[in-house]
Amino acid sequence: MNAPTAALRTPLPTAGAPTLRELADGVFVYEQPDGGWCLNNAGVITGGGRCVLVDTVATRARAERLRDEVTRVAPGGPDTVVNTHFHGDHVFGNSLFTPRATVISHEGTRSDMAESGLGLCHLWPDVDWGEVTLALPDQTFTDRLTLRAGELTVELLHVGPAHTADDVVVWVPERKVLFTGDVVWSQVTPYVLMGSLTGSLRALERLRALGPETVVCGHGPVAGPEVLDATEDYLRWVGRLAEDGLRAGRSPLETARAADLGRFAGLVDAERLVGNLHRAYAEATGLPPGARIDVAASFKEMVTYLGRLPACHA
Repeated sequence: MNAPTAALRTPLPTAGAPTLRELADGVFVYEQPDGGWCLNNAGVITGGGRCVLVDTVATRARAERLRDEVTRVAPGGPDTVVNTHFHGDHVFGNSLFTPRATVISHEGTRSDMAESGLGLCHLWPDVDWGEVTLALPDQTFTDRLTLRAGELTVELLHVGPAHTADDVVVWVPERKVLFTGDVVWSQVTPYVLMGSLTGSLRALERLRALGPETVVCGHGPVAGPEVLDATEDYLRWVGRLAEDGLRAGRSPLETARAADLGRFAGLVDAERLVGNLHRAYAEATGLPPGARIDVAASFKEMVTYLGRLPACHA
């Protein structure tokens, strides 16, 4: 197992306390433990008087805290915000950084953001979302885009479908730091319902080829490249469960209920297994990677599997 790079310069955050810390010269992570539903990570890349923010956060209060922390290392705030995908926990805070910052995403992500709007808020009506205004990306791309922050290269790479149809990762080659969005997960259950199981496996191979030393997942603690293997291990297990379930004539929910989580029992938000099986079943029976699937029905089955609404501490 590879340990996270020695460039982790400050102590790990206390559980529950969002913390901005430097990973390497000019590269920071904003971690929100424990990485469960809507508790995502963001990244900050600074150099030459420029600042790139990778993803925002879910609620108004969390976005204000993120803005204060970013301003601490980049007075005036970011010049660019990159959205790795369209989910609200990664984009709802955009409006606190615009119009100063240009928001960039994949073209498909912008379309999905516009379509989904603030729908995430309705899943957890008891969360104090605050005054959230959706700020759509100003600039889009379809394959790759290179930004600069002083001496640092900031490469935006389209690797979806994986977590969603059009995921983007952010690679800083001079520091060997990779921001994966929700393509990779650290100590948190992966989720591919809206993307692709097979596409995720292809994306992981592509990310390995970059040679990262530090991996900032969309959820969970910063890790080394071993987190790519851990995510793959889980997804291949899901694929085998789906094959067995289809042969036995069981539904995704029935297969999830019968599954022994084993080495994955400690991952945060285990109920995502139900959604993952829905995607795996669909792909095994011919649905193309990234094609639309009934998200609402799957979420209801996750509630059934868990026996309650999944916990969201945003």
